[in-house]
Amino acid sequence: MSAGGHFIADLRIVLRGRDFRRLFATRLTSQASDGAFQVALASLFFFSPQRATTAVGVATAFGVAVLPYTLVGPFAGVLLDHWRRRHVLVVANLVRAALVLVVAALVLGNVVGPLLVVTALACLSINRFFLAGLGASLPHVVVPDELVMANAVSPTCGTIATIIGGAAAVGVRELFGAAGAANALILAIAAAGFLASGLLARRMDRDLLGPEGGQHLPWRDVAAAVRGVLGGLAAALVHLRDLPGPRHALLAIGTQRFAYGMTTVTTVLLSRNYFNASSDVEAGAALLAAMVGISGTGFLLAAVVTPMATRRMGPQGWIVACSAIAAAVEASFLVTLNLAMALAAAFILGLASQGAKICVDSIVQGEVEDEYRGRVMSFYDVVFNVAFVGAAALCAVVLPADGYSRPVFATIGGIYAATAVGYARACGLGGRRSHLDQPT
Repeated sequence: MSAGGHFIADLRIVLRGRDFRRLFATRLTSQASDGAFQVALASLFFFSPQRATTAVGVATAFGVAVLPYTLVGPFAGVLLDHWRRRHVLVVANLVRAALVLVVAALVLGNVVGPLLVVTALACLSINRFFLAGLGASLPHVVVPDELVMANAVSPTCGTIATIIGGAAAVGVRELFGAAGAANALILAIAAAGFLASGLLARRMDRDLLGPEGGQHLPWRDVAAAVRGVLGGLAAALVHLRDLPGPRHALLAIGTQRFAYGMTTVTTVLLSRNYFNASSDVEAGAALLAAMVGISGTGFLLAAVVTPMATRRMGPQGWIVACSAIAAAVEASFLVTLNLAMALAAAFILGLASQGAKICVDSIVQGEVEDEYRGRVMSFYDVVFNVAFVGAAALCAVVLPADGYSRPVFATIGGIYAATAVGYARACGLGGRRSHLDQPT
């Protein structure tokens, strides 16, 4: 069977479950709407790192776009372990629909300023809350043996939905122009999509997604849950201390994400200033779009390859392999760098990054008790994003204007290699093997 055939077969297996289909429909509708929302925001510099021409500019744009909603993570995790997750998915989408309509009104009124930025960031923050809720809910709608498959096909199809939603929004712009009215229309369509996603989530049984044994605090008792956020996070970290499988996996993905963040900043600058003259904005933007598209293709292929790879070497083995492959790619840049190499690297690094993440998702979801899963998944999200932004900040200090630096590439390759070696030793010598690690 071809790789694509394996992906379709895996998708068919998990789609047999009615509960998975409902959660899947909620995800696809919401993420398609998010794709349209992001296209509408693309005209704002603060949400467009690709428009920056310096390492400092790229790092600043990533920081503004990522860090605010990362701060929501610890609070989201505690609430996900105390509120019915189905209700979280419903309310998060309804709130997003309302916020997007506010953004649409501001855009239509040509109000560009702090209020617009804050409202848009609030919507992005709730999206992270929503995605963490999906991650914590997934083990409730598939059997354990299907968790890797579900983690491969579900987020990947969500990404495809985001791309489709974004493409549809671009089509609206082409049809009506790039004026504020067209962006407001796109935002109104996105709001309708978020509303539809919330209504789809309501079709699930109220207790289906957990948390098991949770207190199910009423929505009005937000203050009590927020006051306990530090204690709740501490309890989750204590739980992780006793679970070497998830603990090692989170450390591995954190270091990988740091390396990938450095690579992302170099890719922006290489596209804008190395392969093209910095004055040729259109050529630089076109190349960067091609890089992102090719990297996205690698992400999609990871969903096909990862279930097959884990059947042979287990999730932990595939994480090691992905880290080693990425290290080899970065090492190749120490010799030379040309456009063909850069495009191939974008594809391979996209595959390796997403392949490792699918496995980490499965290990964490499979081994963390449901009582703590929301907090751990949100902590995971914080680690993932802070590592990325921290890498961007480092690049702002050490990268030259054109993005090409052999010492930086050596550092990135060294991080990937250290991750491969360290994680392999931790799994083989210093910790228990995950029950998900047994090849089937």
